[in-house]
Amino acid sequence: MFTLHSIPNAFTNGECEVILKALFDAPTDEARLIGQKRDYSHRNSELVWIDEVAGMEWVMERLIDLVRQANKDRFGFDLREFSESPQVAIYKASVGGHFSWHSDIGSSPTAARRKLTLVLQLSDPETYEGGNLEIMPGTKILTAERAQGCVSIFPSFTLHQVTAVTSGTRYSMTVWAHGPPFQ
Repeated sequence: MFTLHSIPNAFTNGECEVILKALFDAPTDEARLIGQKRDYSHRNSELVWIDEVAGMEWVMERLIDLVRQANKDRFGFDLREFSESPQVAIYKASVGGHFSWHSDIGSSPTAARRKLTLVLQLSDPETYEGGNLEIMPGTKILTAERAQGCVSIFPSFTLHQVTAVTSGTRYSMTVWAHGPPFQ
C-alpha cells in the first residue's frame, strides 16, 4: 500500500528561514500573494508561488531530487515532469487557517496528471499550534512530522488535510510531480 513517506532534515532550519525571508521580502506582484476568496469552510490560506520569487531556483532543484529518490525507493510511479510551481501555503490562526479533507488530483488537465505530492514543513513547530498535516491512505489517519525542514511525500490521490491553526502561523511548501493520468 502507498503511504506517507517522511524525510527528516531534508532542509536545514537555516534553509527554511532563508526561504521564509525571501517570501517576506518579495513584492506581492512578483510573488503573486493571493488570499483564497472561495469557500472558507473548505480552505482558508494565502498562497505564494516560489517560481516568481528571486533566488529560489535551488529550492526546486532540491525538491526534484527528493521526489526522484522517494519515487525510486517507495512509489515507482511513471513521473515525467513538474508542471506547476511550488506553492507556499500560509495558514494563520487569526483567520482560522486550515484546508479540509481533499485529494490533489482534480479535473483540470494539469491536476489530473499529479502523481506525488511533496510537502515541506517551513515553520518551526514551536511557533504555532494546530495545523497538523493529516493523511488518510486507507482507514487510518496518519499525522505528518512537524519538524522544520521535514518533507512528507504521498500519492496525490490520497485524502489529506491541514487541521485548523489555533495559535500562530504555519508555513509549508507543496509541489507536485506529474505523469500520465492513473488508469
